[in-house]
This record gives sequence, structure tokens and C-alpha cells, in this order.
Amino acid sequence: MAAVNCHFFKLSRHLKPSRPSFTCSASQPSQNNIKVIINGAAKEIGRAAVVAVTKARGMELAGAVDNHFLGEDIGLLCNMEEPLEIPVVSDLTMVLGSISQGKEVGVVIDFTDPSTVYENVKQSVVYVPRIKPETVSALSALCDKATMGCLVAPTLSIGSILLQQAVIMASFHYNNVELVESRPNAADLPSPEATQIANNISNLGQIYNREDSSTDVKARGQVIGEDGVRVHSMVLPGLPSSTQVYFSSPGDVYTIKHDIIDVRSLMPGLLLAIRKVVRLKNLVYGLEKFL
Repeated sequence: MAAVNCHFFKLSRHLKPSRPSFTCSASQPSQNNIKVIINGAAKEIGRAAVVAVTKARGMELAGAVDNHFLGEDIGLLCNMEEPLEIPVVSDLTMVLGSISQGKEVGVVIDFTDPSTVYENVKQSVVYVPRIKPETVSALSALCDKATMGCLVAPTLSIGSILLQQAVIMASFHYNNVELVESRPNAADLPSPEATQIANNISNLGQIYNREDSSTDVKARGQVIGEDGVRVHSMVLPGLPSSTQVYFSSPGDVYTIKHDIIDVRSLMPGLLLAIRKVVRLKNLVYGLEKFL
């Protein structure tokens, strides 16, 4: 399971279905359940999100949007014991309009094509798996102008965030570091997580792996960043999505490892993000800001 980038946007009670826009009330969120719309609900992570939101205290699934399994009950599609009486629909704007009449706080999570994120946001609210820095900048400006809450989270995995924080701490004490990762497919390798880890520990005044920093032997892995962090990526059926970071000094090896075995492991981070984003009035990058 690859790490996921996330956007969560707060829906305002002033959102009108005839002309979707984004505004935020100055009052605190009401005690009513947070209305959650999931765009891309038929995907694996979308189905896990449906189950997690349905079971979570203080939340209510308000819509399931996807271009597949249209008309099917999302509860039955997720193998839940009882139907939720929420059909899968393809029109996100229609779902937004149906909940914007009330005073409840709403959040939209989008698992769809990242290339459409900005256009979708201008029409409604969006979460997207992968996002470019320039799109984040554009979204930030949009959120500031509309006083709209948004959380961009490169990963929903709390374990992944803790690993990254531990790596930063260790980088000040070791001169050698290499990263080994495994993923279910070869797309976008090295992974965004590996790239972020390498960037996090670059430009800290440390040059890593000086002994062979200039080697061009491909078996030594790809150097990411400017300070010599080497990344080795594996694609092997049956292996979980795994990240291992090795630090060493003479006579000492320090290993940090994190595995994602099931998409359900991302749900605690998802629920945390939903609860936090309803109180935002601007864009925040990184779920770690709330840990």
C-alpha cells in the first residue's frame, strides 16, 4: 500500500447548491455529527473509509461518489452487515447541494484523479492521492481567499509519520544512512515517502555515506537529495509496503522500520484529519501538525 496524499476541506453551511462556493462560519462546529462525503468511495481505500466513518463517533456518512457501481448501496458494496441506504452516485455537486441546506459541518475526502484537484476544488471540495507543489500553492491561495479549511497530508499513516520524525532525530547522530523500501508495484519509485524522508534529512549540515559518495555503481541505489541519501526500492509480490531506514557508525547499526499491511491502518489518521480540518480556516500541510 503506497502512502497517500490527502486533502480535507470543510464545507460551510452557507454553501449554495446553485452556485458552489467556499465560506466558513466564524462560529465553532456544532455538536451535530460531521457530515462526510467520500469521492472515490468504490476504491479499496474509499471502502475502508466508508466503514471507518460509519463506525466513528461524531461522524455520519453523507454521500458516496464514484463512477463505478452506480446505484448500488455503498454499505453492501463494503460488505457491511446492513445496507446504509446511500447509493453510489457520480455527481459530487449534487451530493454537496443535498447537505448544504442544513447547519451541519461537512468534510469531503477525494480519492480521485489528482490532475483535476484544483478544478474540483473550485466547484466543490476535494481530497486527492498525489499532488504537485504548485497545486498546493494554488490551493493555499484559494483557501486563504475563501477562509476555508484544508489539510494536505502526504500520508495518512500515523506509523509513517512517527518513522519520519525518528529519522530526523537520528540523522544528527550518524554519518551513514540508506533506505530500503518495498512496494506492490513499480509506479513512482522511489516512492513519495522515500523521497520525503531523504529531503527531510538533507540540508541539515550533514553529508552521508562519504566513503563512496561519488560511485556510479547502480547496485548502490539511487541518491536522493543533495547530501548522499541512498534509496533501494524493491517490487516483490507478497511483500507489504515497507520502509526501512538504516543508520550506522563503526560498531553500531540503528534500524527504523514501518510496514503497512492493510489499508485499514490508514483509518486512524483519516479520522484524526476529519476531526481537525473542521476547525481550520486555511491550508495546513502534513498530518504531523496534529500529532
